[in-house]
Amino acid sequence: MEIEKCRKIEEAAKTWTLEAADLLQKSFENTLTITYKSHIADLVTNMDKNIEKFFIDKIQRTFPDHKVLGEEGYGDDVQDKSGIIWIIDPIDGTTNFIHQQSNFAISIGIYENGLGIMGLIYDVGSKNLYFAKDGEGAFLNDFKLPRLDKTSLTEAVIGVNATWVGPNKRINHENVQEVVRKSRGTRSYGSAAIELAYVASGKLDAYMTMRLSPWDFAAGLILLNEVGGLVTNTEGQPIKLLEQNSILAAKPGLHEEILNHLTN
Repeated sequence: MEIEKCRKIEEAAKTWTLEAADLLQKSFENTLTITYKSHIADLVTNMDKNIEKFFIDKIQRTFPDHKVLGEEGYGDDVQDKSGIIWIIDPIDGTTNFIHQQSNFAISIGIYENGLGIMGLIYDVGSKNLYFAKDGEGAFLNDFKLPRLDKTSLTEAVIGVNATWVGPNKRINHENVQEVVRKSRGTRSYGSAAIELAYVASGKLDAYMTMRLSPWDFAAGLILLNEVGGLVTNTEGQPIKLLEQNSILAAKPGLHEEILNHLTN
């Protein structure tokens, strides 16, 4: 991508993200309209919809040739990876947004012909911006994140939801239990975007979950790629960008060790 074009996209994405975050902060003063999608724990608010529309309006006006894939369905019908695609989750961690007013994020992954060129994860509560650009590294605000060092499972803190430790239809829970038993500890923050950002910044050593959609992981993949993190599905296969995936993201060495437990 041309340098000037990339600079313009970066400037716009950062500016709009901060503007959207301000709208979310101000929304705490008002009563939210809350409904649910597939089940009662799959919540959506009027702000999820409003923020997605906010981004789509900005993108369409500024970059009319770009496509948008958003969680709430107001974007384009994206069938392939051609061109420039903004993959947006307006509020990742909606339940946290409703109940805690913290641990939720705006997540934006920008791809060109399937290559991740820019990723932004903005933790609204902490006002921390995780940003990465292809070939230029990843940052937490103004601090450039170092490359991730190898680690072992016995020294690792793993991000995992308790859902996958008990019997379920998506993964052998006994294998997950083995990973949990051998780790130093586990955490669950309720936002895939934040947990992927935490792996990229070294606050977590690994994160694993099932059934993530593109808007959940698109930005995190770009961050992790820039710091040497490894991301596959839980069977060790490459991530399919426009589909639901299971996700295993981890530091070098640790990724292979966890994968061995999950697949044996």
